[in-house]
Amino acid sequence: MTLTQLRYVTRVAECGSITEAARQLYISQPSLSAAVRDLETELGIQIFNRSARGISLTPDGSEFLSYARQILEQTELVEQRYSHARPSKRLFAISSQHYAFVVLAFVRLLEGSDADEYEMTLRESRTYEIIEDVAGYRSELGVIYLSSFNEKVLRKLMRENRLTYTPLFNARPHVFVSASHPLANAKSVRLEDLDDYPYLCYEQGTHNSLYFSEELLPFESHRKTIVLTDRATLFNLLRGVNGYTISSGVLNSDLNGVDIVSVPLETDETMQLGFLTNDRARLSPMAKRYLDELRSLIADNGFEILG
Repeated sequence: MTLTQLRYVTRVAECGSITEAARQLYISQPSLSAAVRDLETELGIQIFNRSARGISLTPDGSEFLSYARQILEQTELVEQRYSHARPSKRLFAISSQHYAFVVLAFVRLLEGSDADEYEMTLRESRTYEIIEDVAGYRSELGVIYLSSFNEKVLRKLMRENRLTYTPLFNARPHVFVSASHPLANAKSVRLEDLDDYPYLCYEQGTHNSLYFSEELLPFESHRKTIVLTDRATLFNLLRGVNGYTISSGVLNSDLNGVDIVSVPLETDETMQLGFLTNDRARLSPMAKRYLDELRSLIADNGFEILG
């Protein structure tokens, strides 16, 4: 077993593709595949499941990758200490549901970074894919919400994937509408008050269960529904068609503009925002710094930090 093989396996797991990993490593795909298979043969385990749809880590592969990452991290520290090697790029990836405060914390992380080189990834993704990203080491952190409706199902998935959920803050549900919306100046609204307006929600792909919905109260029916895939389109439609969506109520004018407002929703439900980590991996310094920025931003918005 060599450090090169460990680096190969780590890159393949991050990319989720032999082809893309080979491209990034500047080696041929057959050479990379052979190196991974040689390592599997030597260890007597199967690291990756291979199919026409791509590759994924096996349970043995997930465990092995956690050790491989630790070895590579320690190797880099030794190299920097004794050979004056140039520090490697700072790497960090996060997957999240569509929240402006997650993006703003990411911006603050970049603004405060003193790294000469870095490679950062921010994925605004579907709920099930966020869990897959953290479980498969494609992201160090995943930001999602829990409610009385989805908690049992999502916590079961977390346990099965050996993920830990850490709460950040509790939020009362709000609706986001444009500043020109007829209900924009209301002190609060009920769902029935919104019945004449289009309801905007995020598409969840093949895992389109109500339990994976990004919006609170997914079991409520709506006369008009528009399903979307990205936050920019959703905010444009809030302005363009007098639509509304249900979220945490945390807005930022720098990212969302001043023409989107948050109105409290009358409901007994609450939503808890938190983050996922992989039990088999240690957080990088960059991930820890991001969480500091995230907690600071949440506190600045008047919320009590839970964890």
